[in-house]
Amino acid sequence: MAERSDRSPAPWRRPFLRWLDAVETGWAVPLLLVCFVAIWTLYLVIAYAGGGLHPDTLEAWTLGRNFAWGYHKHPPLMGWVAAAWTSVFPPSDWSLQLMAMANAGLALFFVDLVSRQFVTGHKRILVLLLLMLTPAYQFHAQRFNANSVLLATWPLATWCFLRAFETRTVLWAVAAGCTTALAMVGKYYSIFLVTSFAFAALAHPARRAYFTSASPWISIVSGLAVLSPHIYWLATTGASTFTYAMTHANRDAVTSLADNVNFLLGLVAAMSVSAVLWVFIAGRRLRQFPADFAAMSPGLRLLFYIAIGTIVLPVLTSLAMGTDLPSLWALQGLFLFAVLVVCGARYPIERFYTVNLTLTTAGVALAAVLVAAPIHAVYRNTHGYEEGRNLYAQAANELTRQCRELTSAPLSAVSGDESLALAVAFYSPDHPYYAEAYAHQRTWGLSRKTTRQRGWAALCFRDQANCAADMDSISARTGPSVKREFTVQATLWGNPGVRRDVVVLMVPPMDGGTRPQSAADDFSASRRGAD
Repeated sequence: MAERSDRSPAPWRRPFLRWLDAVETGWAVPLLLVCFVAIWTLYLVIAYAGGGLHPDTLEAWTLGRNFAWGYHKHPPLMGWVAAAWTSVFPPSDWSLQLMAMANAGLALFFVDLVSRQFVTGHKRILVLLLLMLTPAYQFHAQRFNANSVLLATWPLATWCFLRAFETRTVLWAVAAGCTTALAMVGKYYSIFLVTSFAFAALAHPARRAYFTSASPWISIVSGLAVLSPHIYWLATTGASTFTYAMTHANRDAVTSLADNVNFLLGLVAAMSVSAVLWVFIAGRRLRQFPADFAAMSPGLRLLFYIAIGTIVLPVLTSLAMGTDLPSLWALQGLFLFAVLVVCGARYPIERFYTVNLTLTTAGVALAAVLVAAPIHAVYRNTHGYEEGRNLYAQAANELTRQCRELTSAPLSAVSGDESLALAVAFYSPDHPYYAEAYAHQRTWGLSRKTTRQRGWAALCFRDQANCAADMDSISARTGPSVKREFTVQATLWGNPGVRRDVVVLMVPPMDGGTRPQSAADDFSASRRGAD
């Protein structure tokens, strides 16, 4: 049937076939990616209408407000990306939702750069469609953070490494080193990608030609050069990012083993829908898999070793160090297996299947936008989120209003519950600086005199007992301050939703001055230096 359809397609299939004809002329893949970004951004806008941004996305935006070579919890790439984006687009929900999906679209574009090293035509589209049916490029991507920023950097670094290994030219060697360093300043988990590159190069039959060339050494030098500002930052600031990362270590062996089993099962589950659809596409031709694997091209064999390394190395490290290992940490590497499966198939795939998979992918996306997104929005309006994100804007605006009643000066700095304070920094018209010292998230301190002169505020939800208790403690030591409570309520398209009580502590400025640019830095310094 597939062959007959390709020879004599139904009229409704012909526009899709013309689109597939244009893969090699250059516009088919960009059109697919633009549609993908547009429809899933629309999904986020509807599903989270009145819901606020995820705290991870707010954290990325907050970090990006002050350029640095590193931040207390994370390497700096996610902050840099958010800062670059909001230098062009406004800081709003739809803007950062578009940023998240643009990052996913860019990731798929880099995956296509890898795919085109091995196949041409509509097989390149097949790789992208199978990945679009995993949760990595929509639901994982929408929480823009140190994990999701790797969606784009991993395939980019892989493409450059493949080219560097094959060509052994200076240009590609430098590109491989720089893009690998870029992945490292995204998240240190990328060390497993770097190590997988080394493992793949050593395991490949062409290893002698590669390692006796200048290519690997140029990559190492260029990568270290790009990383050197961050390495210097680590050396001069106490390497707090490593301290934060080590909070995931030192678990008992049984718990760590269970986490590793769940890690593998989670990755299998993430690829399950795509895997089932591939079985339907390949059909009886799956029996050719052993022969196809044996005849794998040198480039695909290198990619295979990289893929194995990105799974085996984290598992071995986790078992050795007793760390937890959520499967979402590895979702950015799923593209390796999609490329291997599709590009490693030596038999032709009829365009009949690509058209059908396109319709399936589009159908899932439309169902998500038209059905799932409104249901999600309505449910969350009445049931809320644990972190209270559908109350962020209301809490920020009310705190700003009450601070304006207390003093004419803009709100300078905000602290308290981390997620809620990040939200006030973003949603308040004053855009106060988030003044929590990241290295001491749950340690309240007493601000210095200069900070008290500028004024600041802190807030928690009433049902956050520990945060409220800390606020009581600091209010007794902070000097003149005002403590109040108010209630905020979510709304969706005019319909009232969940309600929560908010406790705020406001310290008015002592000199009545306006906010200086250094207010956040001074506050953070005072928090770190408090007794």
